[in-house]
Amino acid sequence: MPMKAVRSVVTGSLLALSFSCSRAETSPSSALSRSATIKDIMDSMVDPSGDFLFESIQVIADEKGVRQVAPETDEQWKEVRRRALILFEAPNLMAMEGRKVAQPGEKAEYPEVELQPEQIQKLLDEDRASFIRRAKRLQDAAGAVLQAAGAKDKDALFMAVDKIDKACENCHLHYWYPNDKRAQEAAKEEGLVID
Repeated sequence: MPMKAVRSVVTGSLLALSFSCSRAETSPSSALSRSATIKDIMDSMVDPSGDFLFESIQVIADEKGVRQVAPETDEQWKEVRRRALILFEAPNLMAMEGRKVAQPGEKAEYPEVELQPEQIQKLLDEDRASFIRRAKRLQDAAGAVLQAAGAKDKDALFMAVDKIDKACENCHLHYWYPNDKRAQEAAKEEGLVID
């Protein structure tokens, strides 16, 4: 066999081998562990950050009159931004391929109104696109909070936090407590579209 032909065969073999090896490798994200569940992410990241933001901007009417609570100092605005970043990234974590709703054997805390984790998992698995769309709404609302924090705009913060509330409630009404008639009626009264 001429030397030129040998080089062609060797080169072709090396290309084929490198192609097959690169296809066999997994993507970096698939190598990451997903031991935390959606419930874990909600309990440790979303709920505390959401609660902080809901309390950071509010209108209070009581015996003292009507007043607004809002961030005033640079440090308070920085904390709003930190919490918004957590809410901005949490949907990425929750929507990771292979992420489970809950640990095996976990049960709903209030089964009279909540779906069991395996029922929620079934809903997610049957229509991931809808779950990702709902997660994106939370991310978009958190992005609006980030913009408001950057501008130190209290009015924009108030509206963005309201969007977070609606994004969360819409998702919960679909996956967590779709059988809660009171919550469904309250959502309708508030003009929340459940989709």
